[in-house]
Amino acid sequence: MRYYLCIDDTDNLETKGTGWLTERACHGMKALGLGEFSAISRHQLFVHEDVPYTSHNSSMCVEITECSEPDAIIRYMRVFLEQNGAPGSDPGLCMVPETLSGEARERLISFGAEAKRTVLNKGLAYGLAGELSVHLSEHGGTGDGVIGALAGVGLRMGGEDGRYRGWMHLGPEGTAMPAGEIARLCGADHVQDEADHDLAEDTPVLLQERIKLVRRHSLPVLMARPDGPDGTMRLLHKSELKIY
Repeated sequence: MRYYLCIDDTDNLETKGTGWLTERACHGMKALGLGEFSAISRHQLFVHEDVPYTSHNSSMCVEITECSEPDAIIRYMRVFLEQNGAPGSDPGLCMVPETLSGEARERLISFGAEAKRTVLNKGLAYGLAGELSVHLSEHGGTGDGVIGALAGVGLRMGGEDGRYRGWMHLGPEGTAMPAGEIARLCGADHVQDEADHDLAEDTPVLLQERIKLVRRHSLPVLMARPDGPDGTMRLLHKSELKIY
């Protein structure tokens, strides 16, 4: 069975981020035969003076396949977060089966969308998790990371939010390559423009020095836009990808 696993608020300004910790946990669980783990997606949440966060207020979500022992995953993550959460952090953990459907699925996706535009609280997160019968737990500090953990699952489940962890380099900025070749080398499903149109595989696209995948229609894709009046396409710059 497939599951979504999300953690939030595990770091402080002196430690490595939650994405690094998520990757470390996934490697540990895979080594124990607890499942196969997808690429990790980062989901930006609401930045506001009433929301405590370390640097960017984002959560990290991953999908687990070939998972026959979800309780073993939860036990592993509980110990992992309590041992590796940074001093002053407020770690939260959420795990949801892919089989969540219908109104329950829509409510979780809506919670994720709300967490991008308004201040939420633990009570709301725990209330929804209880009603949907999904796992949500806190592992240190105030435990406010449960808000982002639940929201991150909703955002990944919705399929239209998030940037995948890690950067790729294919050549100097401004180098032209066919869209299909760029997608293949980066592990993307395709390259598309900001109007949601896929580029033909032979479309020349100018590279950026650092290339990042984003999540669209539940797929890893690369985003491009016209570069100049002649309509030449280029991949989006790091700063332009922040909206995702």
